[in-house]
Amino acid sequence: MNKASNVELYKEATAYSPGGVHTSIRNVDPHLIFTKAEGAYMEDVEGNRFIDYQAAFGPFILGHNYPYVNNKVTETIARTDLFGVGTTDIEIELAKKICQHVPSSEQVLFCNSGSEATYHAIRLARAVTEKRKLIKFQGCYHGWHDYVARNMLSDWDKIGKRDPGSNGMLDEAVDNTLVCTFNDLQHVEETLIENNDEVAAIIVEPIPHNIGCILPEDGFLSGLKELCSKYGALLIFDEVITGFRHDIGGFQKIAGITPDLTTLGKAMANGYPMAAIAGKREYMSRFNTNPGGDVWFAGTYNGHAVGTAASLATIEMLENEPVHDHIFRLGDRMRKGIKEIHEVLGIDAFVAGFGSVWTTYFMNFRPKNYSDLQHNDGELYVRYRKKLIEKGIFKMPMNMKRNHISFSHTDREIDVTLEAMEDVLRELF
Repeated sequence: MNKASNVELYKEATAYSPGGVHTSIRNVDPHLIFTKAEGAYMEDVEGNRFIDYQAAFGPFILGHNYPYVNNKVTETIARTDLFGVGTTDIEIELAKKICQHVPSSEQVLFCNSGSEATYHAIRLARAVTEKRKLIKFQGCYHGWHDYVARNMLSDWDKIGKRDPGSNGMLDEAVDNTLVCTFNDLQHVEETLIENNDEVAAIIVEPIPHNIGCILPEDGFLSGLKELCSKYGALLIFDEVITGFRHDIGGFQKIAGITPDLTTLGKAMANGYPMAAIAGKREYMSRFNTNPGGDVWFAGTYNGHAVGTAASLATIEMLENEPVHDHIFRLGDRMRKGIKEIHEVLGIDAFVAGFGSVWTTYFMNFRPKNYSDLQHNDGELYVRYRKKLIEKGIFKMPMNMKRNHISFSHTDREIDVTLEAMEDVLRELF
């Protein structure tokens, strides 16, 4: 009996699900049907094996199906699952660890996705400040809900303009979210002044990984904190991507900036569904999980044993093994190797990155914000990645998307990847 092909199974998938995928951004060409993943590799239904740098947009800090995490989950669900009342011993243990490691986390609550976490953070900020408006930054992604689903990957002529990400969004939600330019404190302060003490919070990816890797300039994040203090707004760090991946305490620990609220997810559970909102006790106590709290917080699967156990195991690995040393070293080696290839081939491109994350922009200067990325050759960016997929290197074939290295990657994978990159670039240039 012949094996089904990617093409055949994708066609079948579209018969039962719109577009054949269950998250819009997964619908890319080529349409691959994956059947197996282990360590730094994933495999499709036809038996094609890929070194994975997409890492499901970042959760896999240790690698696919990491044994220590899987074993912890298996042991945990053998004795517990979901109770729907009270709390569990492992929820207490995980909350304690997060509060020990993340500077802003005096208290923490668990949920199931980054979008849920940012939704709760924004609602809480509005309750605390008794204000309605929110500032986000062009190009940053904070989830699918109406509060933040605007000006994410805008067409160039819509930068800074009204650009809702979906039909069906509430006008009031879209218009109460203001869009500023990353790395531009003057623009932020002008927006705060123009909106006359109506801004409840500023939410920011401390490194906007939604668009690759745009690093904050010196003083930008501390400047945001000062502006929030000056104008009575809360500062929310969306560390769903940066949290745990760049440091066990999040990027806030590296930057030395403590926000009022923090959202966490992705790498905290190495691929299992888990997220959290953390922050100052005086703010977190407003949630109605605390008797007398006036801000609603609920979710049937919040603190589920699977995600909680996976998070505990992942954090234990970060505590006890040289995970960050390893992935940072490989990240540095990857970026250095790519730059050397560019120099040899005379390619004008900028290699951006931090720690285990990197991307190559086909432009000749370091971008500071989303507007600068107009100079990136997006068509070449995608074509380059599709050719790498043909060589067994999986990087998301989509403009501006980042790549991730895990603890399961080794120097061998870096060597193979750099060789494939050089071959493809020689073909393209």
